[in-house]
Amino acid sequence: MLQSRSICAVADNSGVKQIRVIQPSRRGPKKPARVGDIVVASAILVTPLSQIKKKTVVKAIVVRTTSPIRRSDGSSIKFSQNAVVIVADEGIKGTRIIGPIPREIRNTKYKKIISLAKEVI
Repeated sequence: MLQSRSICAVADNSGVKQIRVIQPSRRGPKKPARVGDIVVASAILVTPLSQIKKKTVVKAIVVRTTSPIRRSDGSSIKFSQNAVVIVADEGIKGTRIIGPIPREIRNTKYKKIISLAKEVI
């Protein structure tokens, strides 16, 4: 779960390496963002030739969290780090997804994340 001022890794090749969450999600003012939620964030660590510059406000979808994700069959899954994918109005910014992606991302409107991911858990 991500709350305001959480620092996350970026799981795509958009040129941004880390972001800081500004506003978690539209679920409520105090509720943290979970897997599949969209967050408003600021880029804090970028590569030198990135088109997205440092301190730029971006939107991102949460793809991995360190808190467990409960599934309907009774199992749970958690990851070692928080990670997001940078999105725009027309789709995702990157062309590659790094690391595993949970199945819960299929319920979002960004189906391209699933198709670009090498591993879906």
